[in-house]
Amino acid sequence: MEVQEIKAVMEGLLFVSGDEGMEAKELAHILELEEEMVIDLIYDLQADFDREGRGLQIVQLAHTFQLTTRPDHYPYFKKLAESPHTSTLSQAALETLAIVAYRQPITRPEIEEIRGVKSERAIQTLVAKELIEEVGRQEGSGRPILYGTSRQFLDYFGLSRLEDLPPLPETILDDERFEEEKARLLQMLDDDSASTSS
Repeated sequence: MEVQEIKAVMEGLLFVSGDEGMEAKELAHILELEEEMVIDLIYDLQADFDREGRGLQIVQLAHTFQLTTRPDHYPYFKKLAESPHTSTLSQAALETLAIVAYRQPITRPEIEEIRGVKSERAIQTLVAKELIEEVGRQEGSGRPILYGTSRQFLDYFGLSRLEDLPPLPETILDDERFEEEKARLLQMLDDDSASTSS
C-alpha cells in the first residue's frame, strides 16, 4: 500500500474504534507493519490534520490513539446538544439509557452486545445531555470506558435514587423476560420524557 493509503486506513480504523481508541501495536498488527513505522505515520497524520485545519484531531492517551473533535469547537457542539431538535431522546438513546441504568457500570461493547447494534451515537448523545457519564475504566485489554447514570439522570426523570427505578427480578432468567422488563422501563422513560418536554 502507498503511504497515503495506509494513513487513510489508519484514520478509518481510529474512527471505527471510537472513544476506546487503538494502540499502535493493534494498528501495526492489522496493517501488517512494524510498530515504529505505525507510530511515525500516526504523527504524520496528526500533522496533516493540524496543517489542513481539519475539524478532527488525533490525541494520544497513555498508549492509545483516539480520533476526537477539537476542544476549541466545543461551543458549537454544545449548541447542537441544546438544540430543540435534540431535546427529546430517540428510541436508541432511551434503550441505551435503560441498559446503562440497570447494568451499570457497563462498557460500550457490553451495551452493543445487549442491543445487538452499534451504540456509539446513542452513548455520545446521553453523555452530551449529561444523563450518563464515565465512571472509570474496565481492567484488561484496551481498558474500555465504564458508563453509569449521572445525578442529572435522576433529576431528569424525577427520581431520588436509582433504587426508585422499576424493579427487575433478582436474576434475569431469559432474554424474553429481560426484553419485557426493558420495554417496561422504556415506556416509563418515554412517558417521562414526553411530559418533561411538553
